[in-house]
Amino acid sequence: MRKQNQQQQQAQRQAAQTNAQKVQQQNAQNQHNQEFASETDAQQVKQQNQASAQRKGQASAQQQQQGRQQQ
Repeated sequence: MRKQNQQQQQAQRQAAQTNAQKVQQQNAQNQHNQEFASETDAQQVKQQNQASAQRKGQASAQQQQQGRQQQ
């Protein structure tokens, strides 16, 4: 009985250590994500995405015109 209690206590300690390690890893990852997010200007990203989409649309239209002219 005593040995069983010791085994249970040891298992609980190991589980607690594992959980602590997981939490530390998650915290480190979250901290990195928060730092990255704080360096990112959402409005600027949206504007860049819109400009990129417009350029792609213009390039596609030019290619279609060139294809028609060659025919």
